[in-house]
Amino acid sequence: MTATIPTLASQYDPSTTESKWQTAWEQNQVFKADPNHGGEPYCVVIPPPNVTGSLHMGHAFESSLIDTLVRYHRMLGRNTLWLPGTDHASIAVQTILDKQLKAEGKTRYDLGREQFLERAWQWKAESGGTIVNQLRRLGVSVDWSRERFTMDEGLSRAVLTAFVQLYEEGLIYRGQYLVNWCPATQSAVSDLEVEPQEVNGHLWHFRYPLSDGSGYVEVATTRPETMLGDTAVAVNPNDDRYKHLIGKTLTLPIMNREIPIIGDEYVDATFGTGCVKVTPAHDPNDFEMGKRHNLPFINIMNKDGSLNENAGPFQGQDRFVARKNVVARLEELEVLVKIEDYKHSVPYSDRGKVPVEPLLSTQWFVKIKPMSERALEFLNQKQEPVFVPDRWTKVYRDWLVSLRDWCISRQLWWGHQIPAWYAVSETNGEIMDNTPFVVAHSEAEAREKAIAKFGADVQLAQDPDVLDTWFSSGLWPFSTLGWPEQTADLQRYYPTTTLVTGFDIIFFWVARMTMMAGHFTGQMPFETVYIHGLVRDENNKKMSKSANNGIDPLLLINKYGTDALRYTLIREVVGAGQDIRLEYNRKTDESASVEASRNFTNKLWNASRFVMMNLEGQTPQQLGVPSENLELSDRWILSRFYQVVQQTRNDIDNFGLGEAAKGLYEFTWGDFCDWYIELVKPRLQEGENATSRKAAQQTLAYVLEGILKLFHPFMPHITEEIWHTLTQAGEDQYLAVQAYPEVNAAQIDAELEHQFDLLIGTIRTIRNLRAEADVKPGAKVQTILQSESDRERQILDQGQSYIQNLAKVETLSIVEKLESAPEAIAGVVGTVQVLVLLAGVVDVAALKAKLEKDLKKVEAEIAALSGRLSNSKFVDKAPADVVQGARDTLAEAEKQAEILKARLSQVS
Repeated sequence: MTATIPTLASQYDPSTTESKWQTAWEQNQVFKADPNHGGEPYCVVIPPPNVTGSLHMGHAFESSLIDTLVRYHRMLGRNTLWLPGTDHASIAVQTILDKQLKAEGKTRYDLGREQFLERAWQWKAESGGTIVNQLRRLGVSVDWSRERFTMDEGLSRAVLTAFVQLYEEGLIYRGQYLVNWCPATQSAVSDLEVEPQEVNGHLWHFRYPLSDGSGYVEVATTRPETMLGDTAVAVNPNDDRYKHLIGKTLTLPIMNREIPIIGDEYVDATFGTGCVKVTPAHDPNDFEMGKRHNLPFINIMNKDGSLNENAGPFQGQDRFVARKNVVARLEELEVLVKIEDYKHSVPYSDRGKVPVEPLLSTQWFVKIKPMSERALEFLNQKQEPVFVPDRWTKVYRDWLVSLRDWCISRQLWWGHQIPAWYAVSETNGEIMDNTPFVVAHSEAEAREKAIAKFGADVQLAQDPDVLDTWFSSGLWPFSTLGWPEQTADLQRYYPTTTLVTGFDIIFFWVARMTMMAGHFTGQMPFETVYIHGLVRDENNKKMSKSANNGIDPLLLINKYGTDALRYTLIREVVGAGQDIRLEYNRKTDESASVEASRNFTNKLWNASRFVMMNLEGQTPQQLGVPSENLELSDRWILSRFYQVVQQTRNDIDNFGLGEAAKGLYEFTWGDFCDWYIELVKPRLQEGENATSRKAAQQTLAYVLEGILKLFHPFMPHITEEIWHTLTQAGEDQYLAVQAYPEVNAAQIDAELEHQFDLLIGTIRTIRNLRAEADVKPGAKVQTILQSESDRERQILDQGQSYIQNLAKVETLSIVEKLESAPEAIAGVVGTVQVLVLLAGVVDVAALKAKLEKDLKKVEAEIAALSGRLSNSKFVDKAPADVVQGARDTLAEAEKQAEILKARLSQVS
């Protein structure tokens, strides 16, 4: 016996326990990785949240999944690194700062670029760590000493190196292209920053007259103002209605510009009128047609969303004001045919909250094809990376095939400034579309290159634009490990092992990482991509800002604890990649599912308290591994334990995290707490057989410690707390780095488990019969178990003491045949008939009278409900939910009557 007896508090307090261990893990650098240590590497880089963000349920779900995997592999003995960090989020940060400046009556131009960036870094220092601190609340086992930011010195060097190399290889170029333009932020935005929204709009039909006066063609559009920039009308060359018109010209109303009729197979002859207006500078499909047919590209839009000088009389008008005025003018010219109500999808800027405009603009682009083809080679020839679930492999492959050149420049100040310097002395001191430039790693290198090219008097100006944030995050798996330097981390932990992310960014982030990695490192950046689903709200709806149906994870953490939330989110997953639904009451801010997990933590806590109170201060190590003098229940629980170890490891290895979580729950609550602890209680009493007591203590301690290890990746805080108390571990020891349980196949006994199922079923049946007969809880009963099977009788005989103790049976008879029919209430388990004798414990006459009274009451209710439902006036006129409610109540009453009749037949 040790000098100190470990004890747990009478009640589990998650807030105290969780903050305690979060602090201890971080301060003692428990999760700090060492590339010089042994062990197979297991590396995960966090999908970097925006530095502007705050924790939402998607973050909580994703981080819980990752942390479960990371903690599991760490306990398997792998050299584990989970690397944290955040993304600088160009548009989001600039939007925040622009709003702050607007409140002060200023713009960023009033401050100038240098002061604006000083303010941005100050904001980042003061507010940018919000989500990082919130992630700490989840207890994520990251190596905080390696925390990265996409604009820190090391990552900025990586971005610079990548840009210059791609440019020198001819894979980055500057040119005119159609981009998504956000008039609110006045910047190009990526496809991911565009959110399609269903709107109730209109479809306007116009007539464009043939220039020779021989007729007209009819077109339709949802953006009538763009007709001012039309440079053609297209028809399908195989459309018999129009192919004779190909080559003729039309006179564009309002602008009076002659435009050709062209034939292009892109046009769907069966859709609408079969004639399509072509505005190459303002529609991506028209842009491609414009290139194919060498059409003029007429831009009618300013960067703020107003119309420019190419819009004629509508110059200076906002695009939506111009839309109304253009329609009015077309109506005056009598070429407006009709206006239809039309529901369609409009692309909105996620940050600017306004419809984006396809806009012809001079931007920087990456040639995607050579890089996507390299990524496709890895996928098709080496099956790298592996997607879980596999169905996402095709989505990823299809996307790589269809990718277009990537616009990487953004008209912002916060971000990685493009390392291109323009020789503005060649174009009157301004950066023009035709201004020559040099690309370099630094201004000094740029000046050296420019002097050699343009002479000593050259004047340089750096490109004011910044790179798309996806450019830097595309380098994330290897830039965070030190690339382009050949660091120890890069050599040890790259390629990373697993990427855990949502399906919605396969195209925008996963594909860019694989293309960048394939190009710069010659390897795929990760072995496996585990694609998880969404967390849906209580109505099974996708959570979104626009729907205002998000659930604050911090609120649930404060109410129920981090472990309860983490476990709930993981347990809800059925099959890799599936969406999960979180129960939530918005009136009370309560979640029944998270509360159930909190109740489970309490169950585990109380069971652990009981075990420790009965170990006489001994630790599992002092007691030793149970192996000798084991009784039936000991061998059963050890068999069940190793079955669960095997199943849990198999589930996690195959990304079945939800299945693993549920299996552990059922074993811990059911087998261990509800059955084994109850079965061994008599053996723990003072004065009981010392050998039996020792075996029970050994088994309790061994299985409890195993449960804590199995559960640790899912619920790290409570398991760490209980483990420390149970094992009396020193302050420098942590469950987080203990070995995960291994399977002892020799102790798995499927036949024994099958036998025990019969014993448990028998106990349950006796308990149910006692309840049905209203036997007082403290009263002991006489029971007969009848079976013609020798094997069943043998099993029941071996477990006789368990049946008597747990079912409160005074005398138990196990027989092959019944000699007479006793006054009893009966049930069946397997082929065993269970009879609980009523004499002496139940007033049979009183019980019968009670059952008859209850049956009479229920039958009266059935008659009343049947009468109402047979009344056509009630069925036809009452609200549908009232009628259905009556039907449901009738069905329930009929079931009650059936049960009461069965009980009466037994006691009669």
